[in-house]
Amino acid sequence: MRVVIQRVQHASVTIEGTLHSKIGKGYLILFGVCEEDTSEDVEWLVKKIVGLRVFEDENGVMNRSIMEEDGEALVVSQFTLYASYKKGNRPSWFRAACHEISIPLYEEFCSKLSEAMNKPVGTGEFGADMKVELLNDGPVTICMDTKNKE
Repeated sequence: MRVVIQRVQHASVTIEGTLHSKIGKGYLILFGVCEEDTSEDVEWLVKKIVGLRVFEDENGVMNRSIMEEDGEALVVSQFTLYASYKKGNRPSWFRAACHEISIPLYEEFCSKLSEAMNKPVGTGEFGADMKVELLNDGPVTICMDTKNKE
């Protein structure tokens, strides 16, 4: 699994001109799945994300987690995180998982993140043409890959 986590002041998803989901201060999480991903990857990511200390404390140091900030999360599926651009200029998506694998893992991730945060998590709509708006705070952007745990 690959995620791009952006610390935001606010973020939203609009689908076909209608607001689908909206959050205030917290994380916009772009979420991609590959064929080899499992529930273990979901567990690892959720634990890392809720513990990630990228919110400023009283001294202006990034030392607080989303839990300590009582922040929110918005999770948007994004198969393009698995773009392969080795050959030519048109990316290939062969590494992205099919719907039968990615939809259940996306739903599991959203559910477990909601459970860990003890509040609802905003979502996009899998496979929809979404318009995502955000105000990146910092900017702070973190990329994680469960196959390359740095």
